[in-house]
Amino acid sequence: MALLQQMQQQLNEAQQKLAEEQVTGTAGGGAVKVVLTGDQKCVAVEIDPDLLAEGDAEMLQDLLVSAFNNALEASQKLSEERLGGITQSLSGLGLF
Repeated sequence: MALLQQMQQQLNEAQQKLAEEQVTGTAGGGAVKVVLTGDQKCVAVEIDPDLLAEGDAEMLQDLLVSAFNNALEASQKLSEERLGGITQSLSGLGLF
């Protein structure tokens, strides 16, 4: 039981650290940036003012979707890296 509690504590600590880390997704050569935390919360969206001046809403929407998806992939990868070993161990115990 002590092992299980230790692993749960490690998982909680890793999740807290993950929530503090950030990843950035970009599109349009960096004209659009989306920043997510490791626990996949959006904390920032940056749009190059020159892109807004073009007035092409459809292109901006496409770039936002692309940047968000890029950031989401990076956040998921980071989560797998940080939590993978712990969840794999818990899975081996039949808990995940």
